Amino acid sequence: SLLMKMTPAVGELSLFDVAGTPGVAADVSHVNTKAITRGFMGDDQMGEALSGADLVIIPAGVPRKPGMTRDDLFKINAGIVKGITENIANFCPEACIAMISNPVNSTVPIAAETLKKMGCYDPKKLMGVTTLDVVRARTFYAEKAGLDVKDVDVPVIGGHAGITILPLFSQATPGADLSPEVIDALTKRTQDGGTEVVAAKAGKGSATLSMAYAGACFADSVLRGLDGASDVVECSYVESTITDAAYFSTKVKLGASGVEEIYGVGSLTAYEQEGLDAMMGELKAQIQKGIDFVHQSQ
Repeated sequence: SLLMKMTPAVGELSLFDVAGTPGVAADVSHVNTKAITRGFMGDDQMGEALSGADLVIIPAGVPRKPGMTRDDLFKINAGIVKGITENIANFCPEACIAMISNPVNSTVPIAAETLKKMGCYDPKKLMGVTTLDVVRARTFYAEKAGLDVKDVDVPVIGGHAGITILPLFSQATPGADLSPEVIDALTKRTQDGGTEVVAAKAGKGSATLSMAYAGACFADSVLRGLDGASDVVECSYVESTITDAAYFSTKVKLGASGVEEIYGVGSLTAYEQEGLDAMMGELKAQIQKGIDFVHQSQ
């Protein structure tokens, strides 16, 4: 909420939660930036919170606790995401949606199927936020390669959980000559970044600050695209025909209509191709799980 209040493109910031929102909104509203900030609490206020939105960022749900997999989050978060998406369909059907709620591999298909049932699905407007994987890959790569991280980019493809996260260090810029062992270690650290934070917080939470940063970066890019910038490219998990998975994260061009172009995976090393092949079964199963949830909960 604070980071979006600091984003110049935001004219109105609408905060919603099931508890505590008026206090957060009052606090954030005192920051001397232009966004008019209002807080809404409880299901009866969700419609008012969403009305007229250009972008809805969904970080709702429970965080991961030690020993929990993203799959354990599914039952709780799936219902929350479905409910919010139904309200989006009713109150701001043309809004772009940035999905942060985990497991993203399943929650994006849940939102898509929900919107399809309500007759207002636009694949260009629904985006899974995988930016934290990119942020981590950039940070870890820059450290190992001795580069200034502000100049670094690393595409990350696939999904947003475990082995479905595939950083393409062979396509990183600037390039660096890193050994296969280092690339393997960087890949695994990027895939396990969330678990690293859960362990470090010793049961007191999961990645919230780095996730907030990544989510705000992605949201800012979406808003710049909506405002007409022509050079906005981010990785995002979207409906895609790049692979035979119905949803997949690659670089996408963001513009006035949301996702305007989906780019391919580019040239992969043998190691990266192996990682891509290895993830597909798991990714497709997680997508199907999201689709099935909507159709079984009619």
